[in-house]
Amino acid sequence: MLDQHIERIAAELSLDRRSVRAVSELLDGGATLPFIARYRKEATGDLDELAIGRIREALNRFRLMDERRAAIIRSLLRQGQMSAEIEERLNGAASLAELEDIYLPFRPRRRTRSTVAKERGLEPLARIILAQDERGERDPEEEAALYIDPTKGVSSAGEALQGAMDIIAEWISEDAGARSELRSLFWSEGILQSRSAAGKAHPEEGKFRDYLELSEPIAGMSSHRLLAALRGARRGVFSLHLAVNEEDALAILEKIFIKGDGPASNLVKAAAQDSFRRLLAPSLQTETVSIARQRAEERAIEVFAENLRHLLLQPPLGRSWVLAVDPGFRTGCKLVVLDPLGRLMKSDVIYPHEPHNRRAEAGSKVAGICQEYDVEVIAVGNGTAGRETESFLRGLNLPPRIKIVQVNESGASVYSTSAAARSEFPDQDATVRGAISIGRRLQDPLAELVKIEPQAIGVGQYQHDVDPSSLRRSLDDVVVACVNQVGVDVNAASIQLLSRVSGLGPKLAEAVVRYRDEHGPFRSRRDLLAVPRLGPKAFEQAAGFLRIREGDNPLDRTAVHPERYSIVERMAGDLGVTVAQLMENERLLSGLRLEDYSNEGEGVGICTLRDILDELFWPGRDPRPEFEAFSFAPGIKEIDDLQVGMRIPGIVTNVTTFGAFVDVGVHQDGLVHKSKLASGSAPAPGDVVRVGQKVMVKVLDVDRERKRISLSMV
Repeated sequence: MLDQHIERIAAELSLDRRSVRAVSELLDGGATLPFIARYRKEATGDLDELAIGRIREALNRFRLMDERRAAIIRSLLRQGQMSAEIEERLNGAASLAELEDIYLPFRPRRRTRSTVAKERGLEPLARIILAQDERGERDPEEEAALYIDPTKGVSSAGEALQGAMDIIAEWISEDAGARSELRSLFWSEGILQSRSAAGKAHPEEGKFRDYLELSEPIAGMSSHRLLAALRGARRGVFSLHLAVNEEDALAILEKIFIKGDGPASNLVKAAAQDSFRRLLAPSLQTETVSIARQRAEERAIEVFAENLRHLLLQPPLGRSWVLAVDPGFRTGCKLVVLDPLGRLMKSDVIYPHEPHNRRAEAGSKVAGICQEYDVEVIAVGNGTAGRETESFLRGLNLPPRIKIVQVNESGASVYSTSAAARSEFPDQDATVRGAISIGRRLQDPLAELVKIEPQAIGVGQYQHDVDPSSLRRSLDDVVVACVNQVGVDVNAASIQLLSRVSGLGPKLAEAVVRYRDEHGPFRSRRDLLAVPRLGPKAFEQAAGFLRIREGDNPLDRTAVHPERYSIVERMAGDLGVTVAQLMENERLLSGLRLEDYSNEGEGVGICTLRDILDELFWPGRDPRPEFEAFSFAPGIKEIDDLQVGMRIPGIVTNVTTFGAFVDVGVHQDGLVHKSKLASGSAPAPGDVVRVGQKVMVKVLDVDRERKRISLSMV
């Protein structure tokens, strides 16, 4: 079966069969996506993580089909219904829907009109009618009279005919060919329509007013509109119905089942109409909407994942002294000082705003802290009182070297009350932990955001309407990919960050930190093998992504895998220098002939050698962009400060399928509709902007009552 799956996946994804097979074998051997993408390029044909992930998903899908096929075969064998023809059809099925269509006539079911008719002995009559003998030898009425039997509940020929038609209707509904053709009709021609709920107006009607008179082809419906409509239906604001042209549907059934125009054919036509209205239409309507919902969910998850990727890979401030401020009015602004490694050095609170107005005292305290700790950057949370606090701080005439930066604090409150935060800072309250999270998020967004459930970060689209397990799996993949792309300092990383490293996980991450605490900093990657339960396989998967900045081997601070150190040592030996002398030496490195070190038998080709060379040129390079401070427009703090026509700076906070949301510093994000992202035709928003991007926008409209801001980037 595996060979068949590999053939199908290669065709489906337009990939080389050898690459698909290599990925399959590596995954089955316990290799992770980041490891395969980075360190097994020759085996996979240099596939990236996205392609490898698609192969993994396809393999999982086909293996689920294998499990379902096996379960169906077991059921058919128990029923004594298995045949060589059915087995061949099951083995040839290309989708779960096709499998279920084949199994449908044999599926154990509840009592139906058809089963009642069969119990009354009417199945032979149904077969006679469905055969549609048009030579006149067998009249349906005369045949039906032969089945009158009051003891079986058949008191007339009419009742016999009706029972036979119920059986035929069910046969038609279970025909795999008919279902397949109608499935295509529902998908290509189905119109999703809403119907207002009977009775008084629903309290959420205003929220869903764009969907109260919905009538839209389901195949072309955007993912966000479909998910919104489904949410409205789920909340009882309206009901949804998927309609197709009944004449077109009946024409399909008549083409398959009608063999003439005599009395029997007319009965079969009537049974087909009943089958469509009572059995096929409700079933296929549910199935089609379910498929459309699944595709919409997949698109929503893709958008969320892409947003999360950009958020996690935001430029880090780096190792600087930071004063972090969690703003507030009544409860004051919590202050924490973090050293360059993110360690808490001091906490305090100031009350510069209403109702306290202790501005002079607050200013003196901030200035004193900045001087005492040589603060380089002040990080201000962008929540309640954020802009007011930023304005207050900018008015203190602090030294020009001190940058003041607003930080998106979405999810900080989630972290502050989490078990991870309590474990890290057991003696601090939630407000202090929240301020620490704000400051650390500026120092290193990736290292801090991995401590928060991705769903709580707030860069998704309809994340509460999608399958939670699919969302979690996709977002976890993104977090793992980003962590391994950047690399992790094994001597400074938290358990949460280490647990995302390829091959580790929570248990081994805890073991690494425990060993580090007991024995001091790791001096080499090889020392990791002394960590309890961290065996050769985990070491193979993790080592290349772990960095030791000041270790015994200079290669330990690079992404060169220990299994390839010998290649670098050969390069250095050939040039008569040490490895340390070779690294970052542009003259020596430029003179290397990579072909001299290629060994396809050991999986070392030009792709791997180029990666090694890049690491030697720029050892341990952080792939994230350089940090640049950002400031909102001065004087723009509330929605009332906005005027139509203004051009102001902003930061993209969320990208959706219909546009991008931009924070312009007024506590309410504005929307740049996709038609206003760029000149010309409306592009896919993700092709134009990304989360965290700094943009200039023009204010098109301000709806103060509904707190809606319309912006343009054109």
